[in-house]
Amino acid sequence: MKNILLSMLLFLTFQFNHSQENYTINGETLELKTEVDGTLDLLWTSDDGNYRYFVKSENGTITELKNTKESKRNFLEEYKTTLSNLTNGTATDKLKFTLYDLKAFINTYNMSADSTYTSVATSRKVGFRLGVFGGLTNSPFVNNPENTKVLLIGGELEIFEANSSQRHSGFIQGRHTFDDEDFNYSTNEAALGYRYRIINKPTFSIYGQVKLATVNIASSSFQDASGKQESQSETSFDIPFIFGIGSDIKVGSSGYITITYGELFAIFLDNQGNFSTDIAVGYKFNL
Repeated sequence: MKNILLSMLLFLTFQFNHSQENYTINGETLELKTEVDGTLDLLWTSDDGNYRYFVKSENGTITELKNTKESKRNFLEEYKTTLSNLTNGTATDKLKFTLYDLKAFINTYNMSADSTYTSVATSRKVGFRLGVFGGLTNSPFVNNPENTKVLLIGGELEIFEANSSQRHSGFIQGRHTFDDEDFNYSTNEAALGYRYRIINKPTFSIYGQVKLATVNIASSSFQDASGKQESQSETSFDIPFIFGIGSDIKVGSSGYITITYGELFAIFLDNQGNFSTDIAVGYKFNL
């Protein structure tokens, strides 16, 4: 188990170079992506999941938009004053510090400042990723006296907001676990879940996930008191809150290798005495 976890951690450190334009701002060299190009340009970068935004004026001056954290729940919101000054007093009191909202604000200003400006689409679009995976599980929430590991296969559809930072996503997942001579239990599961990307870089992400609702069609076999082999099948619906962790590692322009530890623990299901083994590796791609 330690070797598997170590291999996963080493694999997660792999990343690709991302080509962006270099700027030197107050002695700091940054690679910035241009999100809006007009009277005011909106530039941004991401470092360990922390997003920084910049505005470039027509004379070439680049100003960072800041939102300094003063206390646990209080932010100074300096970016509002900065943008109001750069846009001739445009109201910014309700402006949020997100790429989508900043892009919409600057896009609107550019349209008012330049009649020849071509608007950039700022509507929120939904993106989809389709994936398949396979791995091993010991079905930690099912009685498994010998702690037998069996094969699992599955697929999922992940849904995210394409114009946001993509930290949040939902997924619909189906998977099948096989039985074994020492563990005569198999199941088909459909699950609805949520992911939050704790680290969200262009080349890889690390996330926590939770299965919110599951439907399981399980089959098992056993010997009755007379030694006769019996089989049974049952269907169950649960709201188990099963937590796991995972990573997406970008390969190519729209594909990702995925590593998932899917069933670490659950709030409303009891572990049956075995330390969870539920590891899967797969591939998914943008639709």
